[in-house]
Amino acid sequence: MSWRLDETYIKVKGVWHYLYRAVDKDGKTIDFLLTEHRDESAAKRFLTKAIRRHGGAPEKITIDGSAANEAAIKSYNAEHGTTIVIRKTKYLNNIVEQDHRAVKRVTRPMLGFKAFDAAQATLTGIELIHMLRKEQLKGGREGGRSVAEQFYALAA
Repeated sequence: MSWRLDETYIKVKGVWHYLYRAVDKDGKTIDFLLTEHRDESAAKRFLTKAIRRHGGAPEKITIDGSAANEAAIKSYNAEHGTTIVIRKTKYLNNIVEQDHRAVKRVTRPMLGFKAFDAAQATLTGIELIHMLRKEQLKGGREGGRSVAEQFYALAA
């Protein structure tokens, strides 16, 4: 199992914040986290959250050369005794870069968010819809339900 990990920028109150995202090699969303800073502690917080939610650490993580992401993975390996291999290959990270497009397509016309909490809630909804479109949740398309019907069923 290998992951692609990257971050993108989201504007909140006129200030750029960082949306960390991880996808697997098939493009399925692993996890995401909006943070105020782009540093080792934020990257490690995201990595720990993603591993906990996904049920285990991946064998390899591909990053685009971010020093914060590399330091976070090395720190996680040291603390937890894991052996996650770090790959710094830009072209392999195209999967997550393309996946950012779905989020950016929706958030760009908004011209940013007014509050951090509103940004988190909205991005959670956007990511959920994106995951439904990628057929990541069970009981969806195979049950004959549209993406909107699945979303409303989850929201109710």
